[in-house]
Amino acid sequence: HDVAELRGHRRTYVGAMPGKLIQCIKVSGSCNPVVLIDEIDKIGRDSYRGDPSSALLEILDPNQNSTFRDHYLDVAVDLSKVLFVCTANVSDTIPGPLLDRMEIIRLAGYVFEEKIAIASQYLIPQTREQCGVAEDTLSMDKEVLGELITNYAREAGVRNLLKFVEKIYRKAALKIVRDKEEKITVTKKTLPELVGQPVFHSERLYDHTAPPGVVMGLAWTAMGGTTLYVEAAERTRVRVEEGEKKKDNGGETGYMKVTGQLGSVMGESAEIAMTYSRSLLRSLDSSNNFLESAGIHLHVPEGSTPKDGPSAGVTMCTGLVSLALNAPVNPVAMTGEITVTGKVLRVGGLKEKTIAARREGVKELIFPRGNERDYLELKEYLREGLDVHFVDHYSEVYPIAFANSIKLGLAPEPAQKK
Repeated sequence: HDVAELRGHRRTYVGAMPGKLIQCIKVSGSCNPVVLIDEIDKIGRDSYRGDPSSALLEILDPNQNSTFRDHYLDVAVDLSKVLFVCTANVSDTIPGPLLDRMEIIRLAGYVFEEKIAIASQYLIPQTREQCGVAEDTLSMDKEVLGELITNYAREAGVRNLLKFVEKIYRKAALKIVRDKEEKITVTKKTLPELVGQPVFHSERLYDHTAPPGVVMGLAWTAMGGTTLYVEAAERTRVRVEEGEKKKDNGGETGYMKVTGQLGSVMGESAEIAMTYSRSLLRSLDSSNNFLESAGIHLHVPEGSTPKDGPSAGVTMCTGLVSLALNAPVNPVAMTGEITVTGKVLRVGGLKEKTIAARREGVKELIFPRGNERDYLELKEYLREGLDVHFVDHYSEVYPIAFANSIKLGLAPEPAQKK
């Protein structure tokens, strides 16, 4: 918040001292230390105390930091040999000129297997020592850890997981002292007594095949990824006499209402999905004018959670087609941005979305072709047991998503390309 923390105070002030960087070099005794600047996205802006981002700009710019001048020393200091490592939760609040001087390395959250290893090798031994509980006094197997990670601590890091582990060991230590218990075994049944009821529950709204109009999508969140259902339902059916057209809707009588606290980008994705779904439906069954004549309600649960982003386009399109054909979709999860011509575009957060699908037990996934390289870079244990389809166009999505309905005759065969 104070630029003097970086540049130091002038020696005319009482209690003046050098800036943090000069102090770091003095303490380390080296002219090329590694300096960690934590939470750089929380830079304060105070007109009275100066702008720290302008000082950081000089510090991090390799063309300027060779002659950095601290106010206390008032001599040029060479910082070009110092390795600066900055951390941030989001890059949106970092000033553009400052961000331009950085090499950005994006780190995804820990996956389930990594959290198990961190808890077993580090968190539990550390907590056991702090609470004074002997190793053979309390037993907690990997199933309990898995329950904690899945239903109590889904965040990207392990901070909440550590809190729950500490709570278990504190209560165990109390029982040992108060009730004179010699050995405590923590199981999945006794876990709620120690840490309370699960914070998270399964996000699957339907255990088996979902009804027509309901499709499972995948979304990126700060918690590491989640499954996101898209529901489409008919509200009204408008009957129009032959030759009569609705003037204010381009000749179409159907309409769509979208709910679920969707942002502007997601609202546009719904409009694009409706436009392409109508053209696709005409190519599949020319006699089916459901999307042109019906009033449709498109909803994305949960309604209290704001949502935005372009990656739900394929999911919305599939839900609209499923409703129009009255055909259920296979138990498959999908993600991808769609264009008005049906092209499926690359999206972000593939690792988190894959983790969310594995957590909910979904084995068949549909990803954009542009994300194939991202998927192949994932660890083998994340890809194991998954049947992933990479698509360039929605015409490749339709036979995969409606495979069972096509076999049963509930959905028409896909149109043959000429």
